[in-house]
Amino acid sequence: MSPRHSAAEAARTRERIVRAAVLDASLLGLEGLTVGALAQRLGMSKAGLVGPFGSRERLLMAALDQACEIFRAAVTGPLEGLPPGPERLGRLIDGWVEYLADCPFPGGCFITAATSELDGRPGPLRDRLREIVASNRGALAAEVAAAQTALPGPHRPAAEVASTLMGLSMAANQEIQLLDDPSAAARARDAMRHAAGLLGSS
Repeated sequence: MSPRHSAAEAARTRERIVRAAVLDASLLGLEGLTVGALAQRLGMSKAGLVGPFGSRERLLMAALDQACEIFRAAVTGPLEGLPPGPERLGRLIDGWVEYLADCPFPGGCFITAATSELDGRPGPLRDRLREIVASNRGALAAEVAAAQTALPGPHRPAAEVASTLMGLSMAANQEIQLLDDPSAAARARDAMRHAAGLLGSS
């Protein structure tokens, strides 16, 4: 096998492992994911599973990063090219709620679940999750601030609105996943638009 084909095969193997790890961690939690069970499901040895990453911790980190990329592709990816403002914020909220209602992860929003699991557990995984959440919160506050410049005031501080939107999304995830409430998504969309000052916008 040529070096090029060998590298491509290694990349495919790594991608396959990460994809499976994300799905398993969605149901079991990051800390609940075991190398043995994942290796058995994929028909691999434990050493072969961990090898591309160097350690179980780095495998879990890759799964966390991949889950974040899936969220971005579903929620913020479609906004590319749309200028900041009320329309963009409204579409972000709509995409966010659609992601929660038809989540690509069997256990619901991966980041929400990871936050509940890791918030009190110091370590590299928590540190990486903190970076992701802080970055997402900052980007959301910037979207809110940009929309507010084109909306009639007065306005609540953008950071406060961002916190409210994130809280509503967590509540919606719980109502969709745990309570199996068919009205949760529509209610969350209205509540988030209201919190963002977009009530009545479509």
